[in-house]
Amino acid sequence: MKNVTDSFLSLGHWPSAGSFGFNTDILATNPINLSVVIGVLIFFGKGVCASCLSDLLDNRKQRILNTIRNSEELRGVAIEQLEKARARLRKVEMEADQFRVNGYSEIEREKLNLINSTYKTLEQLENYKNETIHFEQQRAINQVRQRVFQQALQGALGTLNSCLNNELHLRTISANIGMFGAMKVKEITD
Repeated sequence: MKNVTDSFLSLGHWPSAGSFGFNTDILATNPINLSVVIGVLIFFGKGVCASCLSDLLDNRKQRILNTIRNSEELRGVAIEQLEKARARLRKVEMEADQFRVNGYSEIEREKLNLINSTYKTLEQLENYKNETIHFEQQRAINQVRQRVFQQALQGALGTLNSCLNNELHLRTISANIGMFGAMKVKEITD
């Protein structure tokens, strides 16, 4: 195979400048290539008429134009759908931002409400505690007063019972009646 290639190369080699020679390199000569293409077209194109070829080319052109038109329409629909999707995305992003902002503000509001509620509850508990302490103090003071009064009364009764005899008892009653009588006279004169 290498020998065949070498023989074509040696035949296709151009002689030196200034002389005329025949180029046997088929792939390098344009007139030969053109004559082969024209011969193939003539041989296979004998049964094809010019109007049929024109109709065939027109049909092909119409199909290509229809395909381009359909592609442009589909492109337009796709662009329209893309714009709608972008608009929906922007709307959803704005709603998400709004929900986020509302959520944060709602959280802050609930936090403040909870703090205020806790503060009020603590204040009420403090008031209840103070009221309970005051009530217990008053109760303790009243119990102490009652005991002191009872003890004083018992002591006074004991002293009176031990010291009182009938004569002292009658004098005390007479002195009290005299005081009440003086008070009555003074009220009448006033």
